[in-house]
Amino acid sequence: MPVLDDVPLEVSVVLGETTMPIHQLLRMGRGAVIELNQSEDDDVMILANNLPVARGKVSVYGSRIAIEVRELIRKPSIVAQI
Repeated sequence: MPVLDDVPLEVSVVLGETTMPIHQLLRMGRGAVIELNQSEDDDVMILANNLPVARGKVSVYGSRIAIEVRELIRKPSIVAQI
């Protein structure tokens, strides 16, 4: 599959979200903790090129962090309307 070697793919994992004023964000220093709206037991969203593709669970193995894929998100089918 050498054709797929040149396809760019950015994979991201969304651990949670929060809202805060920009002035509060600018005052934060290195090591600051930002509280998110999810707990450690909630699933995380896995994005490929900023599109949701799966949900998963965060696992920690010693000093390594892994994401276990639990559910694939199917692309919605497009229904043509005439």
